[in-house]
Amino acid sequence: MSVTYIVILGIVIFLASAFYVDGLPKKYRLRKCMGKYWKSEFPNSSKKDIHEFLILFTDAFAFSNKDKLNFAPNDKIYDIYTALYPSKWMADSLELETLAIDIENQYSLCFNELWSEDLTLGELFSRIKNT
Repeated sequence: MSVTYIVILGIVIFLASAFYVDGLPKKYRLRKCMGKYWKSEFPNSSKKDIHEFLILFTDAFAFSNKDKLNFAPNDKIYDIYTALYPSKWMADSLELETLAIDIENQYSLCFNELWSEDLTLGELFSRIKNT
């Protein structure tokens, strides 16, 4: 391989990673920690339970677990999905299907019975806590 090829490849990789950042849509990436909103909304839930739920969500969407508290209880799951895929012509990575399977496996809750485009993370967490 020539040095020029390696340099060009390095520049392309750098630019692609700078553009992609960590995959988290800008709206959520720019937020401060939403932990206090989770504790306010679910005062009887442990920090551990909230974190486990949010990690399950971030894993399904292939976000970094360090971003779990960038999401608030009133965030609509479908809005997060459409922020990732703003065009209906974009192929997705089956995030919603993965989330459904993970919710069913982890919490024995039928996600499809709960699903609507208005379903929030907080509503889903509340249903999980009530099972």
